[in-house]
Amino acid sequence: MGHELIDYYKAIERTSEQMLAAAQAENWDQVVRLEGACAVLIAQLRFKSRDTDLAPDERKEKAQIMQRILRTDAEIRCLAEPWLSDLAQILDRPSPAPTH
Repeated sequence: MGHELIDYYKAIERTSEQMLAAAQAENWDQVVRLEGACAVLIAQLRFKSRDTDLAPDERKEKAQIMQRILRTDAEIRCLAEPWLSDLAQILDRPSPAPTH
């Protein structure tokens, strides 16, 4: 039954890889969409994992998948930082005074 859980981890990993590809292409709308898909997978994983335990070999595979996901996430964050900084500057600009 634990193989179902591993399938969720693999799906999250695939989605995070797609997020990285979208970030590399500066397709931030797609990154946000994929982030939502990832959140759904994580919620499903949490629900399923309440009743299922992983075997020792599956726990090892899970750890490897999680490490890859964390590396991918770090790469996405590095790509997003300049975009987020630009967005913050836009939001911090004072609004022009209304003309009457």
